[in-house]
Amino acid sequence: MKRSEVNEIIEDSVNFFNSHKFKLPEWAYWSPEKWKGKSNSCAEIIDNALGWDITDFGSDNFIRKGLVLFTIRNGNINKPGKVYCEKIMIADENQETPLHFHWKKTEDIINRGGGRLVMELFRSSKEETLLNDVVEISIDGVSRTVNAGEPLILHPGQSVCLKPYVYHRFYGQSGYGKVLIGEVSTVNDDAKDNRFYEKVGRFPEIEEDVIPQHLLVSDYKKYI
Repeated sequence: MKRSEVNEIIEDSVNFFNSHKFKLPEWAYWSPEKWKGKSNSCAEIIDNALGWDITDFGSDNFIRKGLVLFTIRNGNINKPGKVYCEKIMIADENQETPLHFHWKKTEDIINRGGGRLVMELFRSSKEETLLNDVVEISIDGVSRTVNAGEPLILHPGQSVCLKPYVYHRFYGQSGYGKVLIGEVSTVNDDAKDNRFYEKVGRFPEIEEDVIPQHLLVSDYKKYI
């Protein structure tokens, strides 16, 4: 991805968050210059990968396959303390987050507003292949089952609880606009706890065609 594209995506995302009256922490808007000298005071942010995470999953086509994530709070699997994580995300109509599961993380995926979120779920075998069995889930505390791969539509306000080893992919339903997506989970580790069904590039290479307006989590080591 080009840095100019990342800058534009972040600007559009801030506008979308604001339109839903969802406010980010103050440091979400810091310039790279503002981050300098804060490696100690902001160690929790850096060590726990809080902040902007823009990915096209290696597709080179963010509009078709991509996701905006902002990790608001998170613990660290290597340190005692917080045992939870919260993210806010944006998915556009038909913008796919590819099929994946987590070995350790349990998460609630929440439609916070905007359009409708489509999820497709599969159980995993011991060999980590897809099973055609029904998937047992909880929608806002109400137990139900869905068929493997059956589109599950989450309307604004609805959430689904996903346990480890449940494959899932999601995207905004066509005709309903962008979706504001929340995630509340156990500690998140995007470096080691994502099992994508097909190989993807989780953190894209950034072509530095312009200077960054705001840092991604993958920029911290370089700029701070």
